[in-house]
Amino acid sequence: MRLPERSGDQVRIGVAIPVPPPFGPVLQGARAEFGDPLAQSIPPHITLVGPTVVEPAKLDDVAAHLADVARRTAPFTLHLRGTGTFRPVSPVVFVQVAQGIAQCERLERAVRSGPLAQDLRFHYHPHVTVAHEVPDDALDRAFTELARFEARFDVEAIWVYEHGDDGVWRPVEDHRLGRDAAAGERP
Repeated sequence: MRLPERSGDQVRIGVAIPVPPPFGPVLQGARAEFGDPLAQSIPPHITLVGPTVVEPAKLDDVAAHLADVARRTAPFTLHLRGTGTFRPVSPVVFVQVAQGIAQCERLERAVRSGPLAQDLRFHYHPHVTVAHEVPDDALDRAFTELARFEARFDVEAIWVYEHGDDGVWRPVEDHRLGRDAAAGERP
């Protein structure tokens, strides 16, 4: 995983949609079985903003921005089904988003603005990573063994995760979706 450098008291955060139980623990266990060394450090999620370094003085601005985006975004159903891969560009196998793609894309664009504005290395593609930078045979196993995986759940919040000095991503703050969405506002 490519992480931006921190200095001083900067904080490394990410913003994501968590995959809830019972599905999240199933995917995390599978990731560990495929030999991914990050399996226990990264909870299963759909990334909205990848690893980003923020000055502590800007964290309130980030929280206000995320609260505003969440307030204007209606909850939605996410359906995960089957596998995909970014090979040969990147050694990644993932579970695909089958329903909720447009909502994830709109949400990602809204979140990745204001204090979290940044350029992307790759076009945004909502997914749940299940194997990353492991040998090809493990990537092949992940692709095959999770091909029939399916999960459906409601997305009711986005979460801010903080990357600890121990390398673990931990949820630190949630922003509930939809308080103003009934008024027809969109991110």
